[in-house]
Amino acid sequence: MTEFQSIQHRIAEYSPDPSPDEYFEEGYEVLRQCRAEAQAVLIAPYPVEPPEATSSNSGDSEKRQLQRIIVDSSARRFQSKKIYLRAVAGVRWSNARNFILQSGKPLQQQAVLLQQASANLHAVGMNPPSLQIVTDNSLLKELAAVTDTRIYNDFRQTDSEAGYWLQDDPSLATILDWIRSHPA
Repeated sequence: MTEFQSIQHRIAEYSPDPSPDEYFEEGYEVLRQCRAEAQAVLIAPYPVEPPEATSSNSGDSEKRQLQRIIVDSSARRFQSKKIYLRAVAGVRWSNARNFILQSGKPLQQQAVLLQQASANLHAVGMNPPSLQIVTDNSLLKELAAVTDTRIYNDFRQTDSEAGYWLQDDPSLATILDWIRSHPA
């Protein structure tokens, strides 16, 4: 839960203020979409199921309810991490764009660099002084690298290293099924 909360707070901090001319630039669109998706995850209610009238064993009912809670929280954590990674790519794009615009280069060189940044961007670090544009990694490639399998495996590795009990964690397929059947 702490990680979920931390991710949500970081996403909320990403609020670019582009000019009207820049509003529809791809990186800013990604950031706006991420904020909206993060808010939807936060406000989505827990899908309560009515108690089973035929169930005589309350232990089984409680166990199913606990399993549903685990799947729901795992799905929210998964969704938030995916949104966060996409938002980070958007912030890197935005930082590189601002760095290029503040570089003092002639406007024609800036236009070429901005096109290159949109097509070929990978920023190292979050602060403009440490930005390095590398032409072999684009914003789209970075966004494409945010895969379900990558996120799931990262969680498994992190949780395992932290010594968490993983036996009751839902599979990736279960998480994805839950997300599909419970849209935010």
